[in-house]
Amino acid sequence: MKNLKQYVLLSLTALSLTSCSDDEPVANSVTLSFNNTFNTTTIVLGNAASATATANTSAAGQVHHFSELKYVISNIRLIKDDGTEVPYNINDLDNGAAVINQANPASLNYVLNNIPSGTYRQIKFGLGVKPDINTLDQVRFPAFYAAAGANDTEMHWEWGTGYRFTKIEGFYDTDNKTLSIHTGSTVEGAEGSYTQGVDAYRDITLDLTTNAVVGSSAPKITIKADFNKLLSGAANTITLGEDNAIPSIHTAANMVLFVDNLGGNGTSDIKGMFSVTTVEN
Repeated sequence: MKNLKQYVLLSLTALSLTSCSDDEPVANSVTLSFNNTFNTTTIVLGNAASATATANTSAAGQVHHFSELKYVISNIRLIKDDGTEVPYNINDLDNGAAVINQANPASLNYVLNNIPSGTYRQIKFGLGVKPDINTLDQVRFPAFYAAAGANDTEMHWEWGTGYRFTKIEGFYDTDNKTLSIHTGSTVEGAEGSYTQGVDAYRDITLDLTTNAVVGSSAPKITIKADFNKLLSGAANTITLGEDNAIPSIHTAANMVLFVDNLGGNGTSDIKGMFSVTTVEN
């Protein structure tokens, strides 16, 4: 009888352990929530005469506000606490890239599905699209092609072969001159034999404020994009004027000043305007 009781006890213990193991999901989702700000104030868009649009003053003293604010994120990777890198559809724009559009609240929360259970300490992602897949390919990535080219996003270059990476429209100075800044990689040469010009893609690396624990919970990581750095960045203090406020007369050289402010220079600055503010497990 004693042996029978021991057998039953062991069986129940094994069943309990198996049940606990079965209850822990092998994967769950992670939400990236983007908060676009001037310093700590969430941006409100508005036209030239808007009384509610969020205004900002640059380090050079220029007052400005935005009527449109969009950017592309892609090539997302989560880093576990042991250093293991977990890529998320990094070569698939349909399932691993998004246009963040301040005018569309739904776009500010991007859900990563089926992330393996584990503890994560860092996130990496691209501002823009990496060169090897930065083509307007309607066949290979029809969903992203359509989303980026829709009337309310317009993230295709009219003249080029790739995507716009950021698109900012607005007004500056007290007389509300037009501010229109578009960034993206450029090409050189003739059609059919293009070579890479300016590579405007930037790889962002951010430490999490606390580890994100994926499994029984589905964490939300809030990422601040501080557009005060557009003109007042770690790399460059920019004064808007005729040579850089309108995209039709951008040069590649002055476009890179904005790119390095927003996305970092890729060496000494790998954060640009981005930071993680909270992790909710």
